[in-house]
Amino acid sequence: MAEDNAPVIIKRVKKGGHAGHHGGAWKVAYADFVTAMMAFFLLMWLINATTEEQKRGIAEYFSPVPGAIGQTTGGNGFFKGDTVTSDGKMVNQNAPPSVTIPIPATSFDQDQTEGDKDKQSAPSDKDTGKNNGKDENKDAENVADATQAAKVLAEAENKQFKEAEYELHQAIQNVPDLKELAENLIIDNTPEGLRIQIVDQDKLAMFPRGSTIMADKARLLMQKVAEIIKKLPEKIAISGHTDSTQYADGKKYDNWDLSTDRANASRRALIDAGLPAERIVNLAGKGDTEPLVKDNPDSPKNRRISIVLLRQKPLAAKTDADGAAKPPEPQAPAAPPKG
Repeated sequence: MAEDNAPVIIKRVKKGGHAGHHGGAWKVAYADFVTAMMAFFLLMWLINATTEEQKRGIAEYFSPVPGAIGQTTGGNGFFKGDTVTSDGKMVNQNAPPSVTIPIPATSFDQDQTEGDKDKQSAPSDKDTGKNNGKDENKDAENVADATQAAKVLAEAENKQFKEAEYELHQAIQNVPDLKELAENLIIDNTPEGLRIQIVDQDKLAMFPRGSTIMADKARLLMQKVAEIIKKLPEKIAISGHTDSTQYADGKKYDNWDLSTDRANASRRALIDAGLPAERIVNLAGKGDTEPLVKDNPDSPKNRRISIVLLRQKPLAAKTDADGAAKPPEPQAPAAPPKG
């Protein structure tokens, strides 16, 4: 009997608390965290990849106010400052620019008059001004590029001209028969091009008095000139000049004829020395109209042959102190023939 009334003892066994951490709830939380981080970094990338204008447009697009897409106005209702006829719209001038998303036309939009459509399709003065500004900038860039190209071309030609001048002087010094003709050779750089002048001295003339037959030493000098200038690409102009002494019978043959025939004789001498004939593009006889020694028209230096290597693009003539353009030739302006 005593055994039947014995108390019932219930033993409760508690498991360790660490066992609860082995459930799956933490995985869901971790996945949410990773998703949030991915969204955050994607947002950061989009912010960095878009312009300020695009950011404002996106912000305007997601605005909770109905009709917020488009230009921000001064109203807060459905029409945002618009009336039914769209007249009297209160535009907020301080609102940032927005991105306009095209909306399908409604029956109300189709009721617009033709005059409104023409007004909308016409370009604004602001847009026209922008286009004109772009065209002007493009034209200015083209002018700058052309100017720079011309400058580079002129510098390259000047370098070639200096080398040709040096070679000509060296050629005369290296040939014994030409040393005495050193003073007969005048080389200068003009806006028109490199000018090589072979002038007469008192006792050293290229042609006998009144003749078109070239002297032997003058022909040898022409050969050296041809050897140098045929290496350059420039076209060539040749002109003949005489002093002011006139022929006794100037009606049949005068200084114009003599200077032209001497220029033509020089042309043939250059071609015989190996200069391509197509390089010569201009030949003229100037008579005594452009004396080298203007104070002494009868000076033998006025009797000369001028060979000009023409620039591919002539330089602008320099101006004097008064702003007047100087002629390409350094000598005085042309004087009328005497007699």
